Amino acid sequence: MRWQSEARTGQYWQVLKKILIANRGEIAVRVIRAAREMGIATVAVYSELDRNALHVRLADEAYSLGGQTAAESYLNTEAILNAIRLSGADGVHPGYGFFSENPDFNRAIANMGVAFIGPPPAAVDVMGDKVSSRKAALEGGAPIVPGTTEFAKGPEEIVEFGSSSGWPVAIKAAFGGGGRGMKVVHGPSEVEAAVESAQREAKAYFGRDEIYVERYLTWPRHIEVQLVGDQHGNVVWISTRDCSAQRRHQKLVEEAPATALPDGVEQAMGEAAIKVAKAVGYYNAGTVEFIYQDGDFFFLEMNTRLQVEHPVSEMITGIDLVEWQIRVASGETLPMTQPEVTAVRRGHSIEIRINAENPADGKFLPSPGRITKLVTPDGFGVRFDGGYEAGDEISQYYDNLIGKLVIWGKDRPTAIARTIRALDEMVVEGVATTIPADLAILRHPDFQAMKHSTKWVEEVLDLSGIGAPKAPAGEGDEADALVQRNTTVEVNGKRFDVKMWVPEAQTMVAAGAAKAAKKPARSASASAGAAGSGSGNVTAPMQGTIVKVLVAVGDQVEVGQSVVVLEAMKMENQIAAEKAGTVKDVKVTAGDTVGAGDVVVVIA
Repeated sequence: MRWQSEARTGQYWQVLKKILIANRGEIAVRVIRAAREMGIATVAVYSELDRNALHVRLADEAYSLGGQTAAESYLNTEAILNAIRLSGADGVHPGYGFFSENPDFNRAIANMGVAFIGPPPAAVDVMGDKVSSRKAALEGGAPIVPGTTEFAKGPEEIVEFGSSSGWPVAIKAAFGGGGRGMKVVHGPSEVEAAVESAQREAKAYFGRDEIYVERYLTWPRHIEVQLVGDQHGNVVWISTRDCSAQRRHQKLVEEAPATALPDGVEQAMGEAAIKVAKAVGYYNAGTVEFIYQDGDFFFLEMNTRLQVEHPVSEMITGIDLVEWQIRVASGETLPMTQPEVTAVRRGHSIEIRINAENPADGKFLPSPGRITKLVTPDGFGVRFDGGYEAGDEISQYYDNLIGKLVIWGKDRPTAIARTIRALDEMVVEGVATTIPADLAILRHPDFQAMKHSTKWVEEVLDLSGIGAPKAPAGEGDEADALVQRNTTVEVNGKRFDVKMWVPEAQTMVAAGAAKAAKKPARSASASAGAAGSGSGNVTAPMQGTIVKVLVAVGDQVEVGQSVVVLEAMKMENQIAAEKAGTVKDVKVTAGDTVGAGDVVVVIA
């Protein structure tokens, strides 16, 4: 298949015929759909847990990587390279996360004579490493947040930086992004534990554990610039995005364009982003991130990949960024110039990340499990990019993003109102989601007036009483608990929406029933520990893996003191005691897998 570039270039380029997507979930689905519209065949790869995942069902071909964890599957270089050889793919799209910013993987693809649908490895070498990217930004004339321009050698160096530059400071994964491997510390006593945690998360998610440190600003906005470059030296910036509504330094709500900026600031950010990209010979899609505060902006990092929030840039421009990525990888020049891109921008777009997490009064606890029901909203200006359907499983081993609700409106107030309406329509059952917290954000006067910052969700927003919906308890055994089910009936030609409370066992699908039958019964002590406030039984709030035990038998602990560190969905969670006392028993060790409600520590 061949197609012609824009008439102004007068050139033809060979289009890729078959693309392997080295990723999973909603981004794999997104790439598959874009490629299909271009007439390009697609290849999925999958772990043992993703054998029947949506991206596997949609692709033209699929190859097993084996394993369960990311390290055993989606970070298994040889398994992916073998899938490329077996499939005969001539292009590889890395998505985001996993190998998307790994220059060694990029080079391995190129050495096979296969196109990497992303930037050149030399640019990733510089920008994929957050330390060298800060140096490049300085050379390109972009201001940076005060911090180190070398890898941190240990806790002592970070303590010295914090003492001289002021607390708090942010410890960050040098080869990471998306808030993974980032820890904020407020004083010297917190540094050593934060370094260990940051390195563990970075190693698990990115395969590298180098870190650096920078000053943590007091009330900043997170504003980024989407850009695309081609292999002929052209670079355009598509739009700005505001991503300030965050928890744990990971985004909940994103919008385009960034608003409430002084005149000229957005244009200056766009121009600075292009300078940074050109300084390293960048092409394909990328994002330059800035921190903005009090009229000034500072270079934060460059993400050398497509980002989760790219759809809001698409919605206000009508540009399919994945299509552009494929065209650029095929050797095409950019289809539009900067003035043309600027001219097509219109309206406002908001993206809501629907994560499998229980807001839990602001704790945002991971909620792996099976999606028993999923109904997405519709209507004018509404888009949903999902990676799951009803019946699919959200695993503890991967990112917990179910999908992204993306809304367009003629202006920001319209977009906010439409997003609230769409979220009210959305139904997700079987796992807890961030939707209740998303609605609290959108309805808050601070958000509507653009007065929020990256710290606002955790420091200002009141999420007390907001958590996963609970069905009223039924009588008798746990198996006889009642759950709400909605259905539609027709009586004498008239339609009625009916709400019923029925035994949960009657609503289970065959797969869910089989799983429930195999699951060991929870002990009485575990059940009591999960529900009882101030219980001596410290229980795991979700399924996960113990990465560190912080206490030993005989230790004295206080209320709120962390006793174990639990990793779920690539995030570390501190599990705290609800009762002061003496540690009587430690039931887990590092590496153990636990389920929700399992007792991990007993306090007398």
